[in-house]
Amino acid sequence: GGGTIWSVFPADSAYFAPSKAPFMVNYRVRDLHALLALLKAEGCNVDEKTETSEFGKFGWVMDPEGNRLELWEPPSGHLPG
Repeated sequence: GGGTIWSVFPADSAYFAPSKAPFMVNYRVRDLHALLALLKAEGCNVDEKTETSEFGKFGWVMDPEGNRLELWEPPSGHLPG
């Protein structure tokens, strides 16, 4: 269950910073804060900032190639199985 969504941002958007890539991959996760803690413990470049809204919880990490990845924990009841 779940869909694939494409969102277009303005060419001058800073949303993907500090990545130089003009895109960002978003992964749906079950427990955002636990995953961010695990990634940080493994030495990954985890953004200290997270966001919580009616759309769920969001966090970010940089991959080894310098691309920003968004991690999304949907609100309760919106994750499959």
